[in-house]
Amino acid sequence: MKRTWIMTVVLSCIIMSGFAQVERPKLVVGLVVDQMRWDYLYYYYDEYGEDGLKRLLRDGYSCENTLINYVPTVTAIGHSSVYTGSVPALTGICGNDFIVDGKKTTSTRDTTVTTVGAPNGKGGRQSPHLLLATTIGDELKIATNFQSKVIGIAIKDRAAILPAGHSADAAYWYDRENSCFVTSSYYMKQLPQWMERFNKEHPLPQKHNLNPTNEGVTMTLALAEAAIDGEGLGQDAVTDLLAVSISSTDAIGHEYSTRGKENHDVYMQLDKDVAHFLSVLDAKVGKGNYLLFLTADHGAMHNPNFLKSHKMPNGGWDSGNTLRTVNSQLSAKYGADKLVSAIMDSRIYLDRSQIEAKGLDIDAIKNDVLKVLRKDPAIQFAVDGDRISEASMPSVLKERILNGYNRERGGDLFVVMKSGHLGWKFGDDYHGTSHGAWNNYDAHIPLVFMGWGVKAGRTDKPTFITDIAATVCAMLRIQAPNCCIGNSVF
Repeated sequence: MKRTWIMTVVLSCIIMSGFAQVERPKLVVGLVVDQMRWDYLYYYYDEYGEDGLKRLLRDGYSCENTLINYVPTVTAIGHSSVYTGSVPALTGICGNDFIVDGKKTTSTRDTTVTTVGAPNGKGGRQSPHLLLATTIGDELKIATNFQSKVIGIAIKDRAAILPAGHSADAAYWYDRENSCFVTSSYYMKQLPQWMERFNKEHPLPQKHNLNPTNEGVTMTLALAEAAIDGEGLGQDAVTDLLAVSISSTDAIGHEYSTRGKENHDVYMQLDKDVAHFLSVLDAKVGKGNYLLFLTADHGAMHNPNFLKSHKMPNGGWDSGNTLRTVNSQLSAKYGADKLVSAIMDSRIYLDRSQIEAKGLDIDAIKNDVLKVLRKDPAIQFAVDGDRISEASMPSVLKERILNGYNRERGGDLFVVMKSGHLGWKFGDDYHGTSHGAWNNYDAHIPLVFMGWGVKAGRTDKPTFITDIAATVCAMLRIQAPNCCIGNSVF
């Protein structure tokens, strides 16, 4: 009888402690390289060192055919989708900028919070309050009874805040006005000592634009290293999460496009800094003790003039001229000004409050706008957001538009530009590019897992940006984010 009682107690203890016995890495590191096309892994391959991006490809598992399964393909959506495993229709993050309740906002703008780390600064008035989904970090917090630490770091505010999620311990981003890294009162009342020390040890010129510089890459990863030390990330039995985004690659790509010295140099710097960062993780967390993934929020199109010089399809859409033309025609017909309130990332917003107040027929106005859009030589398709499924276009486009369409925030109409066409008017030189389209140049991104629980290899099977969160959570044996639609790669 006594032996039976002892066995019962032992079994109960095993069952109760089973949660604590789940094997997990000490640290999860997400590394998002803003505007990194998938082919950059190989275009510069011969010039990479052995310990940076080549190491990831050699020791990691590369998903070679990872696509973004929504439009528009822009920064805020990409970063939120990587960590939520979801799409704008569900997350509410439908652009870098969008309209909520008739007012334009950025994806993280929050006037209820204040800047922390810069006296009288306005750059810190940001939070994840507009994000309608949980993230990997949020679910990790729940799974560990909020013992895990979750930190987001980037030059761009949205690239630090959206990946970190709602329950993060902190997100830090760069305040150009004050030339230092800041956070907001959403997270804390004052910067931790290690963060204050970092700013003092890395002084920058007044109002310095750190973003379009190679220095921005180095500074971001240096801050990530400081966070590992300052917060003790990966130093105990509870798994932590560090979400890092490299913003400078995007700024340089926008200014100088996908080819040339500037783009080459920033990827050489990235490779060098990634190698150093991996060596820091090896030393401080330990090889095999951390799980790291590298991906991008979107790619980029080659400059139209570059394409033109090689006889490839090219062009641009002068959306500003379209906006003026449409509003002029609508004003003449309906006696109301600016019935189209904005065009953002291929999304057309109607002034619904004015239309309702004047008792106008919104469907008639939509049709009038669509007639103008469909005559534009740069536009291949123009659709009503409420009738996407009825549109005559390939099913893959319908799916991506539907995934990217949020009725409350995503506008009323959506345009698909012809391949090789930028969403803005461009000049006569080879400089400058952008992104946002469904095409592979914008939607095909790198995805490499390395470290804890990962066997070296590769796959060419289709995977999606939404599979990243599903994969990480499956490996950690925690619930996927609450709007996740992805599937685990492994």
